[in-house]
Amino acid sequence: MNNEEILREGAKRLGLSLDEEQINQFLTYKDLLVEWNKNVNLTAITEDQEVMIKHFLDSLSCMSIPYIKKGDKIIDVGTGAGFPGIPIHIYDKDVQLTLLDSLNKRIKFLETVCNDIGLKNVSFEHGRAEDYGQNKDFREKYDVAVARAVAQLNILCEYCLPFVRVGGYFICQKGPNIEEEMENAQRSIQILGGKFIEKRDIALPFSDLHHNVVVIQKIKETSTKYPRKAGTPTKKPLI
Repeated sequence: MNNEEILREGAKRLGLSLDEEQINQFLTYKDLLVEWNKNVNLTAITEDQEVMIKHFLDSLSCMSIPYIKKGDKIIDVGTGAGFPGIPIHIYDKDVQLTLLDSLNKRIKFLETVCNDIGLKNVSFEHGRAEDYGQNKDFREKYDVAVARAVAQLNILCEYCLPFVRVGGYFICQKGPNIEEEMENAQRSIQILGGKFIEKRDIALPFSDLHHNVVVIQKIKETSTKYPRKAGTPTKKPLI
């Protein structure tokens, strides 16, 4: 099965449909990722089929649940090589996407990708989530915050929930075993104005891998105490 077939059939298994333009955008994205990764540390996953499954289809799984709507303002916090934000935007060109990352080399890569594949409604922000979350131009301005990161859920909530408007959602992609992590995040979700909505177990097509998509709704404004100064959420997580 070639890359195009993996994308097309994999998306179908997630309940999604990709057209020829979207397939070509993903293939160009993959080529750029592999090329840039020789000089910039973007991903440990570089084999073609693994990129299709573990990066692209994995990111698209955020669109297989009914929380992201056409025209939504979305911020991808700590986006890295653009996951899940860019695949979400390839799938739905109507979303307004902000890609936030603390490493400028990665921002340059993201700008190149979006320029080369023709994505328009994208802004690029170089900085830390703790600083941007206190900035009035970004704080509580988004319908959805997304993150696919290695930090514990209670830490990710402090990074992401301050960006979300009341009524919006934080959608977080996590690995298969997160019960203890979710238990530890209950207090931080409450403190930051969130409410747990659901945990969706998703089987990645063409693999034996499962992951979870955790959905948290913002039900009240986040106290101006949060996020705390850069580095503090990691050193002293809310528990």
